[in-house]
Amino acid sequence: MVKKVNKMIKGFAGVVLILLSTASWAGSPMIYEKQVKGPLEKTYKQVFNALENNGYYVVFEANISKNLSHFKKRWGKDYNKNKLEAIRSMVFCNGWYANQMSNADPQMLALCPLHISLVHKEGVTRILFIRPSLVATGSPAEKVALELEQDVIRTIEGGLK
Repeated sequence: MVKKVNKMIKGFAGVVLILLSTASWAGSPMIYEKQVKGPLEKTYKQVFNALENNGYYVVFEANISKNLSHFKKRWGKDYNKNKLEAIRSMVFCNGWYANQMSNADPQMLALCPLHISLVHKEGVTRILFIRPSLVATGSPAEKVALELEQDVIRTIEGGLK
């Protein structure tokens, strides 16, 4: 079981690294991005608490930059080319929305659980969230996905005030 979880974490970290280091994704309409000046840990706690206090449950927390640092020697010059100072992620879920999504279109359960990545560089933390409504475009669950997306964004922004 532990090997399976470690393998999943490494795979997840790899996917996130690819997404974050690919210039074509910068400014993508598929991704909600909020920039916050200040330390990552403060922003992370604010977002975590906002999710937990608004009906979402953070089920997993990954310190992606720490996990990636184990590969620094192996990857050599290809390690952290963007000089990111920290990468953290939260995997979270809301039971009501998961049920509504499964009722509307069980395929859209691919979105469950959701995740937010926080990337820190030069005093700025970027909060990144894939927009469920765009993933669900054309699906019977599109309306629920949009409502979910708006609620998550409202929750993030409310937690940062």
